[in-house]
Amino acid sequence: MKIVLLSVGKTDQDSIAQLIDTYRKRVNFYISFEVEIVPDAKNTKKLSEKEQKIQEGNNLKKILQSSDYVVLLDDKGKQFSSIEFSQFIEKKTHSVPKRLIFIVGGPYGFSEEIYALANEKISLSKMTFTHQMVRFVFVEQLYRAMTILNNELYHHE
Repeated sequence: MKIVLLSVGKTDQDSIAQLIDTYRKRVNFYISFEVEIVPDAKNTKKLSEKEQKIQEGNNLKKILQSSDYVVLLDDKGKQFSSIEFSQFIEKKTHSVPKRLIFIVGGPYGFSEEIYALANEKISLSKMTFTHQMVRFVFVEQLYRAMTILNNELYHHE
């Protein structure tokens, strides 16, 4: 199985991009993992929020495969502790045959079509983060989950 973090728009803060890459490499020690970026919507000043979400959704759909298990990182999703998230990942490694896709949407969230494609939604926090921070927090938590599953000392209770 492969885990993919699929995001709308690039991470333009170098410090955050470097942190994401550091943890991406760490996660790859345990499981195949990659970060994929789809472009931001074009001409957003001329688009309504709904039109922007539709355009971003169309870009996301170009990457998705019919066999993917899709999890949206969404503020209305289920919340986990780090240990619960590690258990979630462990279950998915046994039940998802090919790709487990986590998606970070654009500034206005997801189109209805992307919501319809999703198998699940999870929330990283009740707090609001920038999309760039969400990427980093997710990758760090994925690394933490891998260390928990491997009984390593990174995570403390």
